[in-house]
Amino acid sequence: MKGRNKIYTPLLLSIACAVGLILGARLDFDPSDELFSANPKKQKLNRLIDYIDYEYVDDVNTDSIVDVTVNKILENLDPHSVYIPKDEYARVTENMKGDFVGIGVSFYKVQDTIVVIKALEGGPSEKIGIRGGDRILYANGEKLFDRQISDDSITTQLKGKANTKVTLKILRKGIEDLLTFKLKRGKVPLKSVSASYMLTEDLGYLKIDRFSETTYKEFSQSIKELKKNGAKQIALDLRGNPGGYLSEAINIADEFIKDDKLILFTKNKSGAIEKTFAQREGEFENGKVFVLINENSASASEVVAGALQDNDVGTIVGRRSYGKGLVQREMELGDGSAVRLTIARYYTPTGRSIQKPYENGNDSYFNDYMRRYKNGELNSQDSIVVNDSLRYETPGGKVVYGGGGIIPDIFVPKDTDSEKEKLTLLLRGGYMSRFVFDILEKNREYYNSISKNDFRDEIEITDEMVNDFDRYVRMINIGIEKTSEERKPLLKKYLKAEIAQQLFGTNAFERYLNEDDRLIEKVIELSKEK
Repeated sequence: MKGRNKIYTPLLLSIACAVGLILGARLDFDPSDELFSANPKKQKLNRLIDYIDYEYVDDVNTDSIVDVTVNKILENLDPHSVYIPKDEYARVTENMKGDFVGIGVSFYKVQDTIVVIKALEGGPSEKIGIRGGDRILYANGEKLFDRQISDDSITTQLKGKANTKVTLKILRKGIEDLLTFKLKRGKVPLKSVSASYMLTEDLGYLKIDRFSETTYKEFSQSIKELKKNGAKQIALDLRGNPGGYLSEAINIADEFIKDDKLILFTKNKSGAIEKTFAQREGEFENGKVFVLINENSASASEVVAGALQDNDVGTIVGRRSYGKGLVQREMELGDGSAVRLTIARYYTPTGRSIQKPYENGNDSYFNDYMRRYKNGELNSQDSIVVNDSLRYETPGGKVVYGGGGIIPDIFVPKDTDSEKEKLTLLLRGGYMSRFVFDILEKNREYYNSISKNDFRDEIEITDEMVNDFDRYVRMINIGIEKTSEERKPLLKKYLKAEIAQQLFGTNAFERYLNEDDRLIEKVIELSKEK
């Protein structure tokens, strides 16, 4: 159990705190605003900080004091009102924006040399032919190897303003001379739709990892392509999706819900209610949809699932979702930092709040997963505790409940084999990435020659690789035991999936993993029912 806690806690905290349900508009701090300048509480804090700055006997970093103070204040509100420090804000904003400007590569530093993991899909490097294993030695004549420079410094040199030119000198295995690539920095997509393909002749599959500024655009393109390929049914996978922008969730729900039907409503501090209705003809209003959710589907994911369930559209498949019914607005604090402050609650069309209780403090709130695990809810729908006072009924007569997540229409138990769970978290948490990268580097020419269609047959994960991985895991000390004989096939599959990820991208990665996925199998079974 100790090992399990060690792995799960960071994952759940990231789901709960990092994204949430965000209103798109940002508010900027304006020190001249009467609302702020006339506030005696603010004046009191300002005066205290000034006293410390100018009068205290020792030098004190008052910036750190302010950060601690802000965090302490927010801890007394709710679990989803969070402070984003200045040094994290740019990264968080970039991730939610859906793109960044640069050359478009992910990389590791290997013996002080930048080695490309992969050229990011849709970015300048991919378009010009840079690929995994390439070593970037010079950028605009500046030496990038044999220097003790941080990843942040390297990133700064490779990023830049849109359309600015950069000349790269690259060493590629098997080629004696350095290769020269001249390219313009440009927008590099950070895709939130990680997979889109056909599961059967008429069932399309689409996985959304988060709701960023570009999610609806990506979703629309994928849906149209799936329809071209014959999709009359859609499996919308929102498992593990921690949320994001409310507007993107609303737009996606609107694709399945007929005009003038309620998608959700919000209620703020003053009790003002704002209703949002479906308002256009969607791409899939007449198709059949299955929404896949689990205990880590939160926020915007629950908006979509709740809107469809309460309008008797489609079928929700999986396990009870996270239970977040609060809405945040991002507010800049004037020094490069920001706060995401809860400003409203949202309600599904039947009027239910799916926010789980947080009155017992953040520790209790974030330990909810372990409670679900212990009470058997992940294995049996009968173990889900519901509150009869929060019972609602959809227009079609379906009974639904508020008070802590979306309960699926079709329950599929979680595989709670602890060893399998740990391996899954190693894969999804990125712990296998560097190990697989090193495998590819040993024979980069061969691996880069393999086509997407042939990788299942051409790539073999040997017992020796499994043993090497066990040694690697012990070296990085993350509390995982040696792989048992029973779990070797699973580890081999996961290592092969990570190879697919690095060579061919997330679509190949998810497609390969989904081949024996319990929820996917259930959806395929349901799709064949008349």
